[in-house]
Amino acid sequence: MTENLRVLLLQYSTEDVDLLTDHLTRGGLRAVVERVGSIEELIEALRTFAPHVVLADHGSGTSDAEAALNALRASRPATPLIVVAGSFDERRAAATLRAGAEDFVVKTNLGRLRPAIESAIRVRRPLEKLSPRQLEVLRMVAEGHTTRAIAFKLNLSAKTVDTHRGEVMKRLGIHDVVGLVRYAVRVGLVAPES
Repeated sequence: MTENLRVLLLQYSTEDVDLLTDHLTRGGLRAVVERVGSIEELIEALRTFAPHVVLADHGSGTSDAEAALNALRASRPATPLIVVAGSFDERRAAATLRAGAEDFVVKTNLGRLRPAIESAIRVRRPLEKLSPRQLEVLRMVAEGHTTRAIAFKLNLSAKTVDTHRGEVMKRLGIHDVVGLVRYAVRVGLVAPES
């Protein structure tokens, strides 16, 4: 990544912002960091700051992480969310990962943060090749909608939906619908339970 990494921090204290910013810099990442304190501020920052990655404080709760994931799915599906926690709580970690968070990093092991960020961005980079319409078709395919249902909902012909799906497969290098579904769930484009 040649440009500065834009990192959005959700619900972190000033001390944690300094800790994470320092760690990213020491890890060799050129990062521009912005902090938001609420889901409403997050939604605005997704539009104006356009982060490459969102780091969410585990202490803010699973419901905030899920709300953040929903906001990301709606406006910036290629942007991953990584939870950074003060301690490991297996149950809450599993819940946030099931909800679609990319990774869970404990503050005592921040050495994992850079690889987690790089991996998350690398996995989502192919989404940048898709148009908004192709993203919508991918999302609907992954949610289990038929070609006819997608065509009806998007006011398109079934042939156009097939063309979009074929182009999505080509651009992502995925050769079947099962692969599309797995990829969409993997990158958080749809919730795993959809």
